[in-house]
Amino acid sequence: RSLSAWVGLTPRQNSSGGKERLGSITKAGNTYLRELLVVGAMAVIRRARHGSAKWPWVGQLLERKKPKVAAVALANKNARIIWAMLATGEPYRDAELAAA
Repeated sequence: RSLSAWVGLTPRQNSSGGKERLGSITKAGNTYLRELLVVGAMAVIRRARHGSAKWPWVGQLLERKKPKVAAVALANKNARIIWAMLATGEPYRDAELAAA
């Protein structure tokens, strides 16, 4: 979550009286890196909208959210995966290969 927060892909929190309200993304940190992650996510969103079964998580998200909101959520997820890979030093494992 720390890389996502540094890039500015986490929602802004406005909490008061024990009630938590999540707003738009914070847009803090490196603008260029955030833009690259979101543009890459939009490419996946475009492919997933045309019935690609490779990304079931994205398809389910698109049923509930608008495409640009889904792109930011996917960019956030990708940033967390990148952080985990950098922290552990492990290479990327595709979900299909990891399940086998």
